[in-house]
Amino acid sequence: MRSGRSLTSLAQELERQLQSKKDLIVPSALVRHTTDERGRTGLVVEEDGGPVDYGVTPLARRQLADKLRIPYAYFERMREDQPALLDRNVNTWLQSEDDRRMLRTLDGQVRAVLSDRYRRLDNFDLAESVLPILQQLPEVHFESVELTETRMYLKCITPRLRYEMAPGDVVQAGVVISNSEVGQGTLSVQPLLYRLVCRNGLIAADRSLRKTHVGRALGGEDEAVTVYQDDTLRADDRAFFLKVRDVVQAAVSDATFRQAAQKLQKTLAIPLVGDPVKTVEVLAQRYTLNDTERAGVLRSLVANGELSGYGLVNAVTHYSQEVEDYDRATEFEMLGGRLIDLSAHEWKGLAEAA
Repeated sequence: MRSGRSLTSLAQELERQLQSKKDLIVPSALVRHTTDERGRTGLVVEEDGGPVDYGVTPLARRQLADKLRIPYAYFERMREDQPALLDRNVNTWLQSEDDRRMLRTLDGQVRAVLSDRYRRLDNFDLAESVLPILQQLPEVHFESVELTETRMYLKCITPRLRYEMAPGDVVQAGVVISNSEVGQGTLSVQPLLYRLVCRNGLIAADRSLRKTHVGRALGGEDEAVTVYQDDTLRADDRAFFLKVRDVVQAAVSDATFRQAAQKLQKTLAIPLVGDPVKTVEVLAQRYTLNDTERAGVLRSLVANGELSGYGLVNAVTHYSQEVEDYDRATEFEMLGGRLIDLSAHEWKGLAEAA
């Protein structure tokens, strides 16, 4: 499992962000786009006290292009080669739009351009609500926590629940809670299998809690910019976070853990009878792995020497430890969970690849 930061570091950064972030509900006509000669983009928002300049993160830039239906490749070409043309395009479309958008800002940067119906489930409030719940789990250990530009992750293990895959090969139960404040996914609570022998983490494809970020439209019908303070956001979300307790307990229940562990154990009986190189090529094609990732999974499979479905699952989850990007590493842990849910026909295409 990819390592992250400490709980103390996470708490400090969440506290810092709480003081620095601000949400705006903005009529498009009150927003102006700027690009300097170096290709750095900004948004000028006409707030009550006058115009305020914000930088724009790469993610928010992509979301803005999508909102205005400008192909992102063309958006980037204009930004790099014709910044004045980009500003004319963006501002023309902004002024012609009769809608409102949520701009989520942090440290003076617009980090997300979202619908005014976007349901904010913020990381500080989530952590404040669920950390006490997680800390009540028997012998809980926070194996990996992280706060990336797009998501927060809490991955913890409870060693009391154990299952032996084979003699000396033990997995423990855990849970993963993740959330995005910037429109990059739902709030989710999912079971986790943690393999002791190699510190692999597998996130089971359980959809017991998938809270989407869609709600009623925010702000009024006037043409002003509405600023939402953090105390308003916390009050809005607290009622929902109270529901998370039961879902966390279900995710680390004996029944849920054994069901996932037994699915993983069944892959021991799936021999890879084809060419391992071709098997990984088929895997890469199915799940859109790039060449570096494909080579890394193959290297893990060969090094482990377990030419079975179980070996392939563990090659995928083990490779996550080599991936620098934490979000992408977590996707490999989730891919392991998808593999144990494959049908016999789907496994056949992998196991017999030649």
